[in-house]
Amino acid sequence: MPVFKAPFNGYSVKFSPFYENQLAVATAQNFGILGNGRVHVLQLGPAITERASFDTADGVYDLCWSESHDSLIVAAVADGSLKIYDLSLPPASNPIRSLHEHARECHGVDFNTVRKDSFLSASWDDTVKLWTVDRPASVRTFKEHAYCVYSAAWNPRHADVFASASGDCTARIWDVREPGSTMILPAHEFEILSCDWNKYDDCIIATASVDKSIKVWDVRNYRVPVAVLNGHGYAVRKVKFSPHRGSLMASCSYDMTVCLWDYMVEDALIGRYDHHTEFAVGVDMSVFVDGLLASTGWDELVYVWQHGTDPRAP
Repeated sequence: MPVFKAPFNGYSVKFSPFYENQLAVATAQNFGILGNGRVHVLQLGPAITERASFDTADGVYDLCWSESHDSLIVAAVADGSLKIYDLSLPPASNPIRSLHEHARECHGVDFNTVRKDSFLSASWDDTVKLWTVDRPASVRTFKEHAYCVYSAAWNPRHADVFASASGDCTARIWDVREPGSTMILPAHEFEILSCDWNKYDDCIIATASVDKSIKVWDVRNYRVPVAVLNGHGYAVRKVKFSPHRGSLMASCSYDMTVCLWDYMVEDALIGRYDHHTEFAVGVDMSVFVDGLLASTGWDELVYVWQHGTDPRAP
């Protein structure tokens, strides 16, 4: 499958929820420590071509597509801001909005797939914020975590429920109708860098940690994890459940690999890909094509491939 070379270090990849051949990539200069950022929108085919790109003064750590407008992308930026880009408008008209409330780096964004008008931002200022596309200020701030919040993820079936993953070693479940979190998962003994919900069971959540493990939890009985997945050699940066198969998930790690897991079977590790030559920090699974994966890393490369094939193969 084809490969795309970015000028900066890759941070995040997201398949479009509207078009099977579109992919958005977040990148940051100098490994995200200092320098500019860029959002790339790629067209997938026999070769990967760039449809559009947007430059930022600071690194871009994450992005997500709107679930209601096929041309809108929300980017999480290292200066704490969220930028909204509209692909239907010329570059000079973008971003169409810049939302700046977080006091520190904005590390994660997630669009609500049920309500389709709202999104979350997770920040190193220890908070999660709720936004809607049409409002210039956040709707609400969720402040309970004692350290950086790296990831926030909406429940795929309940419009008001989301999870957050933090460096305080907890994951929390929230209901936006409630004043505080509804559940605290002391999921790992080290920082939790990512979380995601099962797309077929709205009570199952996965957490990924610096402790090199991924844990799967049932929020109805969270004293003991449903599964503990070991196989990465360093911190697990991101975990994503498959949109096609309930027990399948992908992960990427500072060990430079992307792994595929089936948490319901004894030998849970069903695929390992070592195509990256630097930290692998972004991974996603296509909603349209079962088994189609995308990843990016600090080697400035974006790979798109079908599970079971070599990502480096032409």
